[in-house]
Amino acid sequence: MSVVQFSAVSKSYPILGSPGRRLASLLAPTLIPTTRFTALQDLDFEVRRGETFCIIGRNGAGKSTLLQLVAGITQPTSGSVSVTGRVSALLELGSGFHPDFTGRQNVFLTASILGFGTRETNLLYPHVSNFAAIGDFIDRPIRTYSSGMLLRLAFALAIHVEPEILIVDEALSVGDQAFRQRCLRKVQELRTRGVSILFVSHAIADVKSLGDRALWL
Repeated sequence: MSVVQFSAVSKSYPILGSPGRRLASLLAPTLIPTTRFTALQDLDFEVRRGETFCIIGRNGAGKSTLLQLVAGITQPTSGSVSVTGRVSALLELGSGFHPDFTGRQNVFLTASILGFGTRETNLLYPHVSNFAAIGDFIDRPIRTYSSGMLLRLAFALAIHVEPEILIVDEALSVGDQAFRQRCLRKVQELRTRGVSILFVSHAIADVKSLGDRALWL
């Protein structure tokens, strides 16, 4: 059974240049000629339930755009994207976090957005905090975190909100080696539990060890 289905999906973005042209395009979109950049074109693939689907390709090939489409952050220009199941995404570091909220507050905020009640989040929180292992920083504003601490919290939260589909971008590359290995072991554990994983990496060894199939953009 497919949990992600792309059918003839294309995604392009307008290149408008100056702020004046951008404003004019909003006021009179049919009168302002625009050049468009195509990030993805006529893409067809599916991700089956319980498989680890790896996405590889050079920088600028459209990998992050593809993940944003799965996560619902952006919509295709043409074609259709079908996603079935709760999605947990580890994309750009810090995306979805409020910089002035503490780590703890961001855990509770994100959990509530995903439909968790207060009681459920209270049970969830110790697991997130223990895996992140950032100590007293959990009660400090996110804007004071290093990239490594931000990764720890983001990954810990992503894997503990009971995802049916886990999206992991190249964010793991900023972590220290010990934490990276913990993350990869956790990904393996989620695989055995039947979670579908979309995994982007430039590390071919990780793709070979984790992936069931790969898409080369």
